Amino acid sequence: MTLNEAIIGGGAVILGYLLGSIPSAYIATRLVTGQDIRHLGGGNVGGLNTAREVGFLPALFVGIVDLGKGSAAVAIAHWLLDLSLIPVLLTGLAAVVGHNWMVWLRFSGGKGMGAAVGALLVVMPVYGYLLGLVIFLAIVISLYAITRNIAFAMGLALLFLPLIIWLGTKSGTATIFAVILGLIIAAKFFPTARDAWVKTEHKRDFIFDPGKKR
Repeated sequence: MTLNEAIIGGGAVILGYLLGSIPSAYIATRLVTGQDIRHLGGGNVGGLNTAREVGFLPALFVGIVDLGKGSAAVAIAHWLLDLSLIPVLLTGLAAVVGHNWMVWLRFSGGKGMGAAVGALLVVMPVYGYLLGLVIFLAIVISLYAITRNIAFAMGLALLFLPLIIWLGTKSGTATIFAVILGLIIAAKFFPTARDAWVKTEHKRDFIFDPGKKR
């Protein structure tokens, strides 16, 4: 990698972080209710907390924006800046980090799942592994159909992502990045999951959303 490529790649990573830091849930909640999403529900600055505390339409807006943050970061790095695999993957990871630790909200944020899926929607087909994306989404949809718990479904699918990528591509680089992605999300997901497990009287409700009919 040349010095020029390193500089452009570094700029892409910073841009990815700033895109990820767009606080869509905070903005939507402020506009609709005048309140701070960090003080509602579980305090998560993401689509699921928005859906539970604010409503479906604001949550839909948040979900679209969050997917777009990850997708845009990867698309800019790959097509606009014409970067190689590693800088593109780093830019996608930076978008997830930005979502989880938003600079505009004193480094509070969401769990990164929306931004992560958005990045995967672009990066996996771009590098010739559309089948892996289909498998990943099939796991999410299947688990959600059973549990009606989107956080659990996406979290478990991301746990399997490194295996999916390794079996389909045999790329050590891509697999390592998938592991890092999982660790970034786990850093925000597990503390709240642990608290929810302790507070849940019926442990079945930790996996199966008790508010949804199955």
